[in-house]
Amino acid sequence: MAIASDADVVQALRTSIRECTNRGLLHAGQWSSELLLSIPASKRNTKPLKNSNQSRSHSPHASGNAGHSAATTQTSTQPSQSSSSTRHPHAPALVPFDYGSDELNPQEEDLLATARICFETREYSRIPALVVNCVSPAARCMSVYSRFLLSENNAISDWHKSNATRNQPLEPINDAIQGLLQDVVNETDPFLLLLKAIFLSRLSRREEAIEAAILSIAGFPWNWTSWTILTSCIQDGEELTALLPLLPLPPTHPLVQMFQIRTLNELQSPTENEIALCDRLLGAENYPGSIWLMVQRAITLYHLHDFGQAEAQFDRIFALDPSRIDHIDILSNILYVTNNRLKLTRLANEFLAVDKNRPEVCCLVGNHYSLRGEHVKAIKYFRRATQLDRSYLSAWTLMGHEYVEIKNSHAAIEAYRRAVNINRKDYRAWYGLGQAYELLNMHEYALHYYQYATALRPYDVRLWQAQGMCYEEMGRLRDAVECLKRALIPADPHEITINLMLARIHRDLNEHAEAVAYHRRVVEVCQADLRPVQDYAKSSLEVAAYQLKIPNGDLSLAHDYLQRVASSNAEDVARAVEMLKLVELARMRELVEITDPSPTKIERSNSSPDAADFIIPPGPSR
Repeated sequence: MAIASDADVVQALRTSIRECTNRGLLHAGQWSSELLLSIPASKRNTKPLKNSNQSRSHSPHASGNAGHSAATTQTSTQPSQSSSSTRHPHAPALVPFDYGSDELNPQEEDLLATARICFETREYSRIPALVVNCVSPAARCMSVYSRFLLSENNAISDWHKSNATRNQPLEPINDAIQGLLQDVVNETDPFLLLLKAIFLSRLSRREEAIEAAILSIAGFPWNWTSWTILTSCIQDGEELTALLPLLPLPPTHPLVQMFQIRTLNELQSPTENEIALCDRLLGAENYPGSIWLMVQRAITLYHLHDFGQAEAQFDRIFALDPSRIDHIDILSNILYVTNNRLKLTRLANEFLAVDKNRPEVCCLVGNHYSLRGEHVKAIKYFRRATQLDRSYLSAWTLMGHEYVEIKNSHAAIEAYRRAVNINRKDYRAWYGLGQAYELLNMHEYALHYYQYATALRPYDVRLWQAQGMCYEEMGRLRDAVECLKRALIPADPHEITINLMLARIHRDLNEHAEAVAYHRRVVEVCQADLRPVQDYAKSSLEVAAYQLKIPNGDLSLAHDYLQRVASSNAEDVARAVEMLKLVELARMRELVEITDPSPTKIERSNSSPDAADFIIPPGPSR
């Protein structure tokens, strides 16, 4: 099995930087350049292996085609990896990238150079006229892509013109996409296939967009934008698993592993496996200095709720790149959840000085004000973030959270719906919709949205707990029990709130044995964690009362539980002392029965008090 050398990978990345930036794909070029810099300098300075294709670097147009041999080497080695007997029959084979003619006339080179500058200065309207007579694939891609970006800007401008009017749709409508799609519908160039995938995705033709993106990857694997479009088309983890064998690269290829990590982070459902993949890719033999991989690792830890490790990872990232603004909003979410007000305030002040017009910075400042309880100011900054980037998902979701905090359910619903329209895979927006409708006592609607969120994130304790509470409010206690039992599966073993909720519902169903079992679990957990008696005093009384009522109850257990409560400073001390007297009386009666048995047994007194009716309110969630 042929494996591309480090030098081949380096040269392929350099080719990717050149070819992507030549076509205006600046984000893909930036991604490749940062990944290239993450490779140790000793590896970047090595020369690729000699091969027959390398003679092309000596052509008169070497400046435009440099790196072709290495990219061809990289792609030519991969079919041998993926053409094994385990290769999926529908997976496309990698094909050598067609660089067009070896020579371009000087005039076309000058036109393309000018068009690239127009891309960088965002003068998209000038580019089609500049390259109208050019014949190279790069020129054709630049022409179509610039027309698409121009139509997007026009659509957004028209959308803002009708702001706050009945004529404004939920999102900008670009009527030019259908015509642009017709221009590339039969193209085979990988970059034009990428544009085809973008247009199909915008037209909600998801399956066709996935096919076009995979074919684009087969033609030019190191264009990260193709992988990004493919990520946006995947709806859940099962679809990702089914798609991986259809890729033209083997599962062990770094690009496939990076794609898997990024996709599962976008789906907000990564696992420990993604942490292992990040650690492997960040190893000395791969990309030890990749900030992008470090960020993905931090995001994975964040979704796994390992906030301490996630914050530490972000600290390392910003130590390497202090002015980096990308993903500062995620760090601010972590600081919010961990209630780190001092650090959040410091970051807000620092990054406001760097660039106050970045949506990520507005989100950071919004979290800062939210943690201080200034929800109106927080809403102002989250709204500012959405004005800077209408597709900024986190800002819409967090704005909805703030409206929930000030009990403005209707505004919260509107914000959450905007988030759902941007990305239907974000469980937080669906969960937020459920919370907003619960505030309105519309439990049927709330349940619908909770179920949608749970389908996206089936192992989230909060979602099952929210469903259980909703069913309880609706009087469907059996369904509530099933949801809460499901919540216990992934819950922390030391969790007691769900056990208390289950105990309460079983008591309402007159299933006292089941209720007491959950109360006993609460007592055992609290005692194992050395929690104060106040945390489990009521559960102790419930267990003791049950043992007093039933025949042959465990009076020793009841005595032990009551003794702990009676000797504490809990509010239930008086009741515990009274119940202790009943336990002592019952134990004396048992002793009499043992020493003086008679045909008529003395029945245990049923005068013990009923189980206390207490309700444990759910804790607040964000």
